Amino acid sequence: MKLILTSSGLGTSKLRREFSNMLEKRVALVKVMVIHTAKKSEHLVYVNEVGKELGYIGVLHPNITYFNIARERSSPKISDYDAVYVCGGNTFYILDRIRKTGLERAIKKFVGNGGLYVGVSAGSIIAGQDIEIAGWGSEGDLNEINLKDLRGLHLTDIAIFPHYKLRLRKEVEGFKQRVTYPIEVAKDGEAIIIKGRNIKKIKRD
Repeated sequence: MKLILTSSGLGTSKLRREFSNMLEKRVALVKVMVIHTAKKSEHLVYVNEVGKELGYIGVLHPNITYFNIARERSSPKISDYDAVYVCGGNTFYILDRIRKTGLERAIKKFVGNGGLYVGVSAGSIIAGQDIEIAGWGSEGDLNEINLKDLRGLHLTDIAIFPHYKLRLRKEVEGFKQRVTYPIEVAKDGEAIIIKGRNIKKIKRD
């Protein structure tokens, strides 16, 4: 089990090192599948930033494949890749599309076989056992698609609260009282790293 659950991606030197260290081959040989939901051309700006992040680490651009789950109807063969990078967006919509494309089962199998999962914001939230935290508080996502089944991918029992700010502390504490599983907050630039049974938090530079 190898997970990098970030708030805002691999934008810091610490997180880029963690990504490199969790791979089992030279970075130049690594293949990454980037999963996103960009519907408009202006949304592609954020997707392109992912390519830049991976390029800074040393991943070659021909080895990066972009898969738009907002448009595609079936799952790609992710077993050919070394890492899956799930971008942010509306958590409810992303989880729904991951199910409808068949990626839910594929990702679970991929991670179970030793593949590296990188989540950003919503991509980190869906890795938990449910996504209820996504709609919690003053900055929560709206469940515009009225998704009923809020079960996550259950790659970990930990629920990630991304984009954390000190003023949201009471909201997070309120959510903790509702659930029995652990909650980890992550400010932008931070992440929770899970490798087997080892869990650590990477704070901002």
